Amino acid sequence: MKYLKYFGIKSNVDDKPNIDSICRKYNIKNYTINPDGTVDVDGKVYLNHKKLTKLPLKFGYVSGSFYCNDNDLITLEGSPSEVGGSFYCHINKLTSLEGSPKKVDGNFWCDENQLTSLEGAPEKVGGMFFCNSNKLTTLIGAPEEVGINFNFDGNPLPQEIFDNIKYIEKIIKYQNDYNIWRRDGTLDKYRFSDMMIEIMEEEVLHKRNI
Repeated sequence: MKYLKYFGIKSNVDDKPNIDSICRKYNIKNYTINPDGTVDVDGKVYLNHKKLTKLPLKFGYVSGSFYCNDNDLITLEGSPSEVGGSFYCHINKLTSLEGSPKKVDGNFWCDENQLTSLEGAPEKVGGMFFCNSNKLTTLIGAPEEVGINFNFDGNPLPQEIFDNIKYIEKIIKYQNDYNIWRRDGTLDKYRFSDMMIEIMEEEVLHKRNI
């Protein structure tokens, strides 16, 4: 079984034995230490239920799912840059998604944290985006590309968002174009109304052309 590939070139890895030790401690297998010290993993990574306040390594690409849920994480620094499966960081103490993977091919779970915005969220999520039971008052920073749908139940978002929740993908898609959020993060209801008129007109035209 492959446990390690190590590049025989000048590297920023100063403590390779320590990285090996951490991988053994958390039962991380089939890994590659990159020259910059990040760790790629061919498979899944299980760091859930470890009482972690931060991730023990800096990850690169993880081909499977990445589990760091049910901890005491206050930051996602060190998360993989890309995940081939799903990414689970729910039930932590996160106030920001900064450090999240840029791309997640599966689902992204960040439920039950203390998030007030989505800045730092992945740019692309192939499956569903779950952000229930947080403190969101704005959708700024939400991924522009989600394969299935968004879930925002249990957040203090403006009622206008929930009244139009079936259009949530388009609301997120056009929110920056219409500049619906004020500098203080509150919703500009007039601009939101203009945007919704446009969205609904677009939907009517789409149905006529089907």
